[in-house]
Amino acid sequence: MKSNEKTNVMRVLDSKKIAYISHNYEQDPGMRGEEIAAVLGEDADRVFKTLVTCSKTNEHYVFVVPVKEELDLKKAAKAAGEKSIAMIKQKELLPLTGYIHGGCSPIGMKKKFKTFIHNTAESFDTIFVSAGKLGAQIEIAPADLINVAEITLSDLV
Repeated sequence: MKSNEKTNVMRVLDSKKIAYISHNYEQDPGMRGEEIAAVLGEDADRVFKTLVTCSKTNEHYVFVVPVKEELDLKKAAKAAGEKSIAMIKQKELLPLTGYIHGGCSPIGMKKKFKTFIHNTAESFDTIFVSAGKLGAQIEIAPADLINVAEITLSDLV
C-alpha cells in the first residue's frame, strides 16, 4: 500500500474531522498482532485487533482487544447481553464486514454492528487499530475511536 493511499477508515475519519496518524508497513498475510506491534515499534498493549462474532440468535458483535490477548467469549457474551457467542468463520468476514482477515477495522464496516473495546484502551493517549487493509494501521485517541464507531468499553479478556 502506498503511504498516501487512503483507506475507507481514513476517509470516514477525514469526513468527521477526527485526527489520526496512519502507519504503513510490509505485512505478510500470516503476520500476527504482536509481530505487527514490533514492526511498528510499539507496545503490544497499545495495538488492538478487531474480532467479529455471532450469537445463537444470529446477531453479530464486534470486539476490539489488545493483540497479545485472547477474547474471553464468556465475558464478550455477557457484555453483549447474550448467552453465548462464537467467532465467525474466516470466509464470512469479507461478505459481512467488507474487510479481509488481518485488515478488519471497527470503523467503516458494511453494516453497523454493536461494538465493544477492552477497557485498557482508555489508559493510553493513543492506540492502534487496523486502517482497513493489510499493512496499514491508524493511531487514534481512544475517545475518538469510541465516539466515531459508537463503541462500549468492557472487560473482554
